[in-house]
Amino acid sequence: MDVIGRYRLQAKIGAGAFATVWRGYDDDLDVDVAVKVLADNWASRADVRERFLSEARLMRRIASDRVVRVFDLGKLPDGRPYFVMDYVGGGTLAEVLRHGPLDPADALWWGADLSRAVAALHSEGVVHRDVTPANLLLRPNQGDESGGGTHRIVLADLGLAKRAAEASGLTQAVGTPSYMAPEQGRGDGGFDERADIYAVGAVTYALLTGHPPYSAGSITEVLNRDPDLPPPSLRPALHDSVGQLDDLFARALAYDVDARWERADTLAERLEAEAYRLEQEAPLRALERTHISDEDEELPTTVATDPPVRRRRRTRALFLLALPVVFVLAGVGGWYLFGQ
Repeated sequence: MDVIGRYRLQAKIGAGAFATVWRGYDDDLDVDVAVKVLADNWASRADVRERFLSEARLMRRIASDRVVRVFDLGKLPDGRPYFVMDYVGGGTLAEVLRHGPLDPADALWWGADLSRAVAALHSEGVVHRDVTPANLLLRPNQGDESGGGTHRIVLADLGLAKRAAEASGLTQAVGTPSYMAPEQGRGDGGFDERADIYAVGAVTYALLTGHPPYSAGSITEVLNRDPDLPPPSLRPALHDSVGQLDDLFARALAYDVDARWERADTLAERLEAEAYRLEQEAPLRALERTHISDEDEELPTTVATDPPVRRRRRTRALFLLALPVVFVLAGVGGWYLFGQ
């Protein structure tokens, strides 16, 4: 399959249980596109086809550059539906995580940027239900004020997304277990936008540590989680000052939904403030680790070799500066003694 409609397929960029995503090219518009095609083994299921088309319609209606935009819809000759989206070429946050945890301040900026994206979705009255690193695309930043360095986060894969008004009536537990809010795992319909806020907290935690706060391979493990178990402290993995974030994540990842942040933009503001604080403290922490005065009697073991090195360099410099003075004094003394 080299062509779908007017779109030339170039490479497969993603595949899941229900669909495959291709990178393509639109010759008419002269742009790269992403084409999502329903898997053939689900083509005969009317409910799956409707969910697939509902995702396309929902993505089309959301007027935000924080969500991948759909601009075409069609059918293959075998009757399978497909839809065409903007191509976001910066990879996914899951690919970033493969390299391990991020610098703490950078991780918090990414988390704040994700919170802003989720807030944009919520402002449209939509709950994502599957906020995971694999569903978070990275778009080159256009110089705006958002965090995340040279890219910004864009939400993709709204296959599980629902209008907030509909979410309270859902009874099927769906999503990615390690990033799923407990109330969503119960499948009793008792969840709202705060389920996404939980996921934002879990993704940000993973960016800080390299792993989600609660590892769960199944919905059953989500349901069996101890309600009184707090998220693991950040202190073992990060600098002590980052431990101040423990309370923030305890609230974002609270088992009790009523104890959680109510709005994603509020969480974004808190993450931005913490990221800024860490950036301001970083030079001071570096100075504390490396600066030891000559009068210090006890030296931290992590920098025990630094003071002698600095002392040797300072002694050598003083010696070189003193040499001309020695020669001048020697010359004056010689002239005084022998030149008379």
